[in-house]
Formats: sequence, C-alpha cells, structure tokens
Amino acid sequence: MTTLTADCADLTDPHTFLAPDAELVKMWRRTRSHNPVYWHRVQGRAVPGFWVLSRYHDVMEVYRDSKRFTSQYGNVLATLLEGGDSAAGKMLAVTDGRRHRDLRNVMLKAFAPRVLEPVVAKVRERTDRLVRRAVEAGDCDFAKDVAEHIPMATIADLLGVPAGDREDLLALTKEALSTDDDSGSADEAVVARNELLFYFAQLAAVRRKDPRDDVLSVLTTSTVNGEPLTEQEIILNCYSIIIGGDETSRLSMISGMRALMEHPQQWRRLTSGDVGVDSAVEEILRWASPAMHFGRRAREDAEIGGRLLRAGDVVTLWISSANYDEDVFADPGTFDLGRTPNKHVAFGYGPHFCPGAYLGRAEIAAMLLALRTHVGDAVPNGPARPIHSNFLHGYSSLPISLTPAPAR
Repeated sequence: MTTLTADCADLTDPHTFLAPDAELVKMWRRTRSHNPVYWHRVQGRAVPGFWVLSRYHDVMEVYRDSKRFTSQYGNVLATLLEGGDSAAGKMLAVTDGRRHRDLRNVMLKAFAPRVLEPVVAKVRERTDRLVRRAVEAGDCDFAKDVAEHIPMATIADLLGVPAGDREDLLALTKEALSTDDDSGSADEAVVARNELLFYFAQLAAVRRKDPRDDVLSVLTTSTVNGEPLTEQEIILNCYSIIIGGDETSRLSMISGMRALMEHPQQWRRLTSGDVGVDSAVEEILRWASPAMHFGRRAREDAEIGGRLLRAGDVVTLWISSANYDEDVFADPGTFDLGRTPNKHVAFGYGPHFCPGAYLGRAEIAAMLLALRTHVGDAVPNGPARPIHSNFLHGYSSLPISLTPAPAR
C-alpha cells in the first residue's frame, strides 16, 4: 500500500478508493511528481483508456477551455467510457455551447442568492434542530441522523417535493449512485434513476398547471427564445440538482465532522472563534473533495503538461489531487480551518462551475454554526464506513458520541 501510485492503480475500480485517506493523498502526491499527465489503460473491458490529469494548473487549463474540451459526451468516467451520456444537450452538466448558456441562465435565476435566502433560513433552522437532537441523544450516526437529512430536505424545498415523498426520494438517490456498498447491482441503479426521472415527470406536470415558488416551477414556466423547455430538459435537470446537491454537500459535512474529531486543535479554533466559519467551510470542501474527478472529451488535438492529447480522447480531471497540489496550497496535507487563500476546485471552475455552490456553502456553514453552538466535544463511537464509488469520496456511516457545550 505504501507504494500505491495512480498510474499503477485501477481508477475505474471503486475498491481502489477504499484505501485510507492518507494513502490516497500520498498516491496523488507521487503521481503529481512523477507522472502528472498519463494515459490510463482499462483492463478487462472493451472500452478505450483515458488521460489522467493530477496537477492543479493542468486541471484548471482544461476547465477553462470549452473550445478544445467538451462535456457533451459525459462528464464522469461511467458515461465517458461508454461513449456518451443520453442526457447530453438536455442536462446542464453535459451540455455545451449556446444551449448550455441558455439553460444556465434559467438555472441561475432559480439559484440566485437573493432567491435562496428563505431556503437558507430553513437550512439553518433545520440543521440547528438536528444537531441539538443529536447532542441530547448523546450517541448518533452523524451521517444518517444529521447530515443525511440536511441537503435532501433543502433540495426538496427547492423543487417543491411534498413532505411525504422525501424519504423515498433519498433512498432512490442513494440507490441510483450505488455508493453505500458494493452489493447493489448496476441494474438496480438504472431502475432507481428511471424511477427518479418518472417521479419528476409527474411532479412537473402538476407544476405546469399549478406553478409555485420553487425551482421546478421555474423550469416548467421558463422559455428560451420564446420556447418552453422540453420535458426531458426539465426532468433531467431536476435529476441533476438531486444528484449534485445531495451527495456532495452531505459527504462534505460527514468528512468535515470526521476531520474535526481527528484534529482537536482545529475544533478548538472553531469553537473559540479563532477562525471564522467562512474559511472553515472552504477548508472542509478542499479537504473532503467529495467529487473525486470530472471528465471531458477532447474536441481537437491539444497539448497539456507536455503530453499530446488527441481529438476524441477522454480526459479526466482529478479534483482529489488538484486540491492537494503543493504548488498551490501550502502544506496541503494539514487540515487548517484558517487557510487563506484557498482556491480549491471542489465546485469545479469555468462555464460548468456548480450553480448550487452558494447553497452548498450555506449548508456546511449551518452545520458548523450548530456544532459550535451545541457541541462541547465529539469523539468517534465506531468505525466510519466509506462509500463504494470511483466518483464520490466520503462515508455512509459515522458513529459518534457528543457532549453538550457549556454555556458560551
């Protein structure tokens, strides 16, 4: 394990990422030093290989360049290696060019900070209540009892999902990504994704007739050049909001809680007010890097990091490496809640920068504020269980014991 390097590991295999976090950090450090841009062959499958970019500046170069690199054929390994994404040209994340700009403008209307303020107020109230209850219980699974309920409830508020449907929605989301363990089949994940799409098709039909103050109503009533969005565009972008907004925020919160327990000095800095919540949020996002990679396909021949990438090649950008690049982050292996500057790329960069970044930051900030208010001490109460994925990184279970904070 001590000699693990990315160019010797199978980055398509979720088991590769079950190595301890410290070993994965070392793996990427060696890769950045010795083979920062390399061609990854895929063994045992009739699919092409792909380029692996591990340095921050190379990742940023591709993120910025939508002329030479496109998301239109998919943006993660699972779809890129199969030749494309059926949502291309309809879902914002896998659409480029003018249609991407048009769809993004519609989405940004719904995700403007001014519009989201009432939603953020609910996030703070909900998070405070969940943390307070966990402290009263003493022992809890932070992943299942706290973090799991914050982003999904927020997204459900955004999309106008009825309260009675929300638990089923969470279960379908987790099954669609098959991240809890390796027991779920690919067929089950496909069924779950289809059920999510069918659910939003039904809800969109209701919102067309009875629009309300939610994102789904914005999507069903908006027009681009005088034409309404298609049904596929509406339901696929709802699906994208669910996947992007739930998993990344939830996993960041869980990893952030784990990091605070493992670094008691940083916990004390937070509770004493020595560091601000805003900088702490950014460091948790960098440290957790919940989306390990994103991908593009080269439109034309391009040179990156001294290597020639051919037109049609799949190019993967490893966020979990770029966010630990020593050329950009001083002492990146240190968890430092006061780190500044902190130009991580947890939300991506360029034309595909995550439109929900403001809300994601607000959710993590609400968690930190609630912990600082109600928790005196937190210690592990059992092993954390890592998720099973070659795309997302984090934990599906985090048993902890909490003691209440003294009056501050």
